[in-house]
Amino acid sequence: MPSPAFEPGRLRLARELRSLSQTELAAQAEITGAAVSQFESGATRPTQATIEGLAVALKVPTEFFGLPDDETHEGFFRSLRRTTVTDRRRARAIAHIAHDVVVLGAAEQRHTKADIPRLPASGLETSADEMEKTAAKVRQAWRVPAGPIQNVVGLVEGHGIVVIRLPLDSADVDAFSLPFADHPVVVLGSDKNDRARSRFDASHELGHLVVHGHEVWGLPQVERQAHEFAAAFLMPKNEIQRELPTSVDWGLLFELKRKWQVSLAALLMRARTLGRMSEGTYLTAIKAASARGWRRVEPVAIGEPERPELLSNMLRSRRGHLRALPDDIVATVAAELPGPDRAAKIERKAR
Repeated sequence: MPSPAFEPGRLRLARELRSLSQTELAAQAEITGAAVSQFESGATRPTQATIEGLAVALKVPTEFFGLPDDETHEGFFRSLRRTTVTDRRRARAIAHIAHDVVVLGAAEQRHTKADIPRLPASGLETSADEMEKTAAKVRQAWRVPAGPIQNVVGLVEGHGIVVIRLPLDSADVDAFSLPFADHPVVVLGSDKNDRARSRFDASHELGHLVVHGHEVWGLPQVERQAHEFAAAFLMPKNEIQRELPTSVDWGLLFELKRKWQVSLAALLMRARTLGRMSEGTYLTAIKAASARGWRRVEPVAIGEPERPELLSNMLRSRRGHLRALPDDIVATVAAELPGPDRAAKIERKAR
C-alpha cells in the first residue's frame, strides 16, 4: 500500500492556523516535540496513524497534509515590531487557505493566473518620481481609464490577485500580502470600516507585488515605496495636481475626497508631495484635522469598503474540490463575502 502524501510545510501551516507551538501540538497529538520538528523539516515522515492523530489535533482533513506546498516569504507586514509572531503567522496561514481555495477552484474553472507587471525598484533609496512612473506603467498595462479608479478591489481581482477581508484586530496592521507566483493574496482588515483607507491599503499591497515580489520585504524603505506607489496609482500626478488646493480649503478637499475616493489625509499628503501645499500649510492642516478628531474618523462618508468577489465565485460552485481544507478556516475566509453567497460559503462537500 503506497504511503500517504505528506508535505512538511503543510504541517507547519496547520499548526500556525491553530496558533500552537511545536511543544503544544506534540502534547495534543501524544508524540514528542522532536518528532514534530522532524516532520516539519522533512527529516522524517509520519506514519498514517500519526498523520491521522495530527489531523485530529489540528482539526484538518488528513488530505490537507498532501496538498502542494506553495511557499512564499513571511509577507508584507508594515509593523513587524508591534505585531506578535503568533498573530502574524496565523493571519498568514489563513491567507494560504484563501490561496488554496482559488488554486483548487481554478483547476476546475480554469481561472486565469495573475498578470501583474513586475517593475522592481532601482534600489531601496528611490525617488517618489520613480514610484510615480511605476504606478503610471501599471495603469497603462491594465488599461485603467483616466481619473479615479471605480473599484480598486475589483480591478486587482480581475488580474488574478486574491483579495480577502479579515478582522486583523490591530491598529498596527491594516493589510498585508503574500506574493504567490500564480495568485498573490492581499488581506484587508475588515475591522476598519473605511472605504478610502481600504482602497489605499489594496493599492499599497499591489505596489509591493509590482515592485518587490519575492525579492525584498520587512524594511521601512519598502513600505515607503509601496505608499508612494499607492498614492500615485490612485491619484495620478498629471490628473490631480492642479485640482489640489494650495491652502487649507476643507470644502474643496471634501469634494476631492468624494471624487477620488481617498482620505483627506491622503489628499493632504499628495498636495504636499506634489508641491501644491507648503510644509507649513500641510502641518497646519494636519493639526486642524487632529483637533477635530478627523485623524480617527474623517467627515464625508463615501460608502462601505469594496467587497471581494473572486472567492465568492469559487465558493458559489458548491463542488467537492475544497474537501481537503478545514471547514472553519474556509468559513473565516468566507465571512466577509457579499450577502447572497453566505448560504453557500461553507457548503462545499461533494454531494
